[in-house]
Amino acid sequence: MSGPVKKTSGAQPNDKPSRERGDVIGSGILWLAKWSLCIVAIAAGAWVLGTITARLWVVILPVALAIVVTTILWPLTRWLTGRKLPAALAATITLLGFVAVLAGIVALIVPSVADQAPELADKSTDGVNQVRDWIQGPPLRIRDEQLDSAVEAIIGRLQSSGAQIANGVFTGVSTATSVLITVFLVLVLVFFFLKDGPRFLPWMHQVFGSRSGRHVEAVLERVWATLGGFIRTQAVVSMVDAVLIGASLFILDVPLALVLSVITFIGGFIPMVGAFVAGALAVLVALVGNGPTTALIVLGIVIAVQQLEGNVLQPVLQSRSMELHAVIVLLAVTAGGSLYGITGAFLAVPVVAMVAVVIRYIGEQIDVATGGQPAVEKPDPDEVTAAPPASGSGTVPGPST
Repeated sequence: MSGPVKKTSGAQPNDKPSRERGDVIGSGILWLAKWSLCIVAIAAGAWVLGTITARLWVVILPVALAIVVTTILWPLTRWLTGRKLPAALAATITLLGFVAVLAGIVALIVPSVADQAPELADKSTDGVNQVRDWIQGPPLRIRDEQLDSAVEAIIGRLQSSGAQIANGVFTGVSTATSVLITVFLVLVLVFFFLKDGPRFLPWMHQVFGSRSGRHVEAVLERVWATLGGFIRTQAVVSMVDAVLIGASLFILDVPLALVLSVITFIGGFIPMVGAFVAGALAVLVALVGNGPTTALIVLGIVIAVQQLEGNVLQPVLQSRSMELHAVIVLLAVTAGGSLYGITGAFLAVPVVAMVAVVIRYIGEQIDVATGGQPAVEKPDPDEVTAAPPASGSGTVPGPST
């Protein structure tokens, strides 16, 4: 009798695999090489784009700042044109009103500074004398001879660096001239953006053609809505900082409280750096004008407000208005500040948000092309978003204006 047949499962030793191991490994290496070349090409393109941006920064910066200012002034221009005013007249009224507001702020600040500057100068001298007396007392007990030698060493160092200081002064003069030219150019660009802005999208539509133009138009509309959300968010954050810190300075009777409040509001539009500089200036004025106790209180208030801004208000509000995670917002500000300084820190978040808008739109088009369902975005209460089309409809999803 024959015993039971033993069943075996899996590949037998004599079975040949469908593909050789060398073929599989070679396919993997080719796949890796292909994507490596793609990554290198993308990196090379990014480097070329960065080089061109650096060379043309003197042109790109005014355009970028003009676009940001235009997002602030556009609602008023749109309201005026809706009242049947010509576009040129509406843009002129809006721009003149903006300049008048800036001039009013300056006119409000200058008399306060002129009135309290002499008192602050006298208190600064008293503060220096108090520091000198403290240094000479316990526990340091530094003698007058040592202080005099330290002062002489500092003066000698300054005299030996006279050429460098002179160069720095001339550099500062040229920088101030460049700033004035940039401001004038920004104002001119803002006027034309306000006047001819509605014609821009139809012109782009014609340039790129019927099919591509619809995509470009939809992306630019979303980018514009994103920039508006960024400016509104920064305005809210800056106003909260200015109100909390300004109210504290008024209660503590710190000199130049109104000026410091305005500086805090303006500094809020420069993430991280602006708040730090404005807070340090407030603490310094409190130290000179009211003494170390008030300065410590102001320091505590500034730190608390900045913690509220940096860890709660700014990341949360920006992540909602621009659909970016709070970590991306913080990393964008850090990277932009390290690469391009204060200007980079200010422009980093809107730039990353615009890139995210483009990537998100491409993802939606891929979903439509592959028959999937594109992600549904939460509509902005200030914007009306059209529903995504069905596959093959030939229309482009995007907010309607």
